[in-house]
Amino acid sequence: MRRSLKWLAVLTTVGMLFVLLGGALVTKTESGMGCGRSWPLCNGELVPTEITAELVIELAHRLVSGFVGIMVLILSIWTWRSIGHIRETRFLSSLSFFFLLLQGLIGAAAVKWGQSDFVLALHFGISLISFSAVLLLTLLIFEIDKKFEAEKLIVDRRMKFHIIGITIYSYLVVYSGALVRHMNASLVCPDWPLCSNPALSLPANTHQWVQMGHRAAAGLIFIWIGYIAFVAARHYRHQKVIYWGWMISFLLVSLQVIAGALIIFSRLNLYIALSHAFFISCLVGLLSYFLLLVSRSRKNEAAIASGIQVPNESVRIPPASVQ
Repeated sequence: MRRSLKWLAVLTTVGMLFVLLGGALVTKTESGMGCGRSWPLCNGELVPTEITAELVIELAHRLVSGFVGIMVLILSIWTWRSIGHIRETRFLSSLSFFFLLLQGLIGAAAVKWGQSDFVLALHFGISLISFSAVLLLTLLIFEIDKKFEAEKLIVDRRMKFHIIGITIYSYLVVYSGALVRHMNASLVCPDWPLCSNPALSLPANTHQWVQMGHRAAAGLIFIWIGYIAFVAARHYRHQKVIYWGWMISFLLVSLQVIAGALIIFSRLNLYIALSHAFFISCLVGLLSYFLLLVSRSRKNEAAIASGIQVPNESVRIPPASVQ
């Protein structure tokens, strides 16, 4: 039974990635109206008669989202009943399905009545929350067999600040990137990293401001994660989860920046654009895992304060040691 639950969790996590990439594909190919102003049917028909590329992309995204939504619901109920004794399970179960349902409703509303670019840009970030919750549920399931052990770490105050701060900030980066796509502002600045010549001139219109705002936000998250990775390399080498987690985070954010630049140079190559969405999805999922570490760390600290013994493997890095 537990083996089946693990398989479902892994397949659902992969399915959520397809939902994220499918949504990005719909946006990047401008296929959002591929089925007209009809939802859940396509052009008011159960079986469309006039097939176009936009219709196929939009309809495929709806079908995949619906199927994965059922998987998320089953996973949520199953984990609630099987590992509901683990503190985070019920919260993550509810979060995963609620935000997947919310992103579906926003997508449906956009088709039926239309939405502003600023509202549509929320769509990807909402899907990311659902994906992250499903990913963490999967890790909790594997934690039962001690193949995933977040409970043995106590994270110091400075690292907690970075984890919480960078996770919240990552959603600002995600939103700004989604806004660039929905406003069709990807190529308004033909150069990279600056917008145009003369190099020091300010953006000339709203679209350029949005594009350059996203580049500035992406640049800051790259520098921030680079700094945290440097701290982890100096002070956390003996905590493999923390050390390797930030090394992988820096790799992902580097790939994200490179993909962002290549989008400009390749003039919106679809595969590069989808890789851009893939890297940020993986990065946000990993940052969400760090949030789980912070949550577990607080529980361990409370246990220590109450005189309860924490597992011997637990290691605390004194705040004073992190410079």
